[in-house]
Amino acid sequence: MSVPATPDPGLLTVPGLIAAYWSHTELATNGLILLNLLGALLLGLMVGYERSYHGRAAGMRTYGLVCMASAALTIIAGYPNFWFGGHGATVALTDPTRVIQGVVTGIGFLGAGVIFKEGLSVRGLTTAASIWITAAIGVLLGIGFYYPAILATLLALGTLSLFRWIEARMPTHSYAQHVLRFDRDKVLEEDEVRELLRQHGFTVANMSYRVIEGGAAFEYRMVIRTAVEANTGRLAKTLRQHRAVREFRISPTGD
Repeated sequence: MSVPATPDPGLLTVPGLIAAYWSHTELATNGLILLNLLGALLLGLMVGYERSYHGRAAGMRTYGLVCMASAALTIIAGYPNFWFGGHGATVALTDPTRVIQGVVTGIGFLGAGVIFKEGLSVRGLTTAASIWITAAIGVLLGIGFYYPAILATLLALGTLSLFRWIEARMPTHSYAQHVLRFDRDKVLEEDEVRELLRQHGFTVANMSYRVIEGGAAFEYRMVIRTAVEANTGRLAKTLRQHRAVREFRISPTGD
């Protein structure tokens, strides 16, 4: 939908068209947009630092760019009268909610890219969620809601940092994917495996069996659970010294 606009005869010349981009109101609007983009970049970097500190795939640069891009795509929808130097045959009437829908769609693809499955563990969910909130912070800045954007940044940082500390001190169960491999003639019986795990504070959530390498090796696959995370290291040390164990793997689940 558009509204006809009457062009100024003075803007129909090349100097007039160029001068329109450097008018006082055009420069003031550009300056405001620039401040929004810088603010979005800063808040995005703040959230991204927490992820970088904990070694996640998406770090400061990713979060800064996501937040700034979201702000940029949103804020341009708020100043249609200043597009193309403020001149043209028509003035577009834009719907910012459609821009936000596009941002949400794009962030969905980016968030999916940081989620991956490792065995029975799914990682990257927290990183994907934090990319989502970073995009929302950029949108808030883009439409001029500065205080909510700052508050959302602080809440996101608090959730990612403070609640990590709280979670570490709350009673919880740690899960891990566990693989034990033996030579075919040196296999520990299932009861012995379960007893070994019990002695180290683990219970078996489920177990599967497999003969591999053309029948030369036997493998147990299971999900194990413990209430004390330090038990994982103790179990690994015992298995490393066990002569019957050919190979083993313990893959803890995480965010």
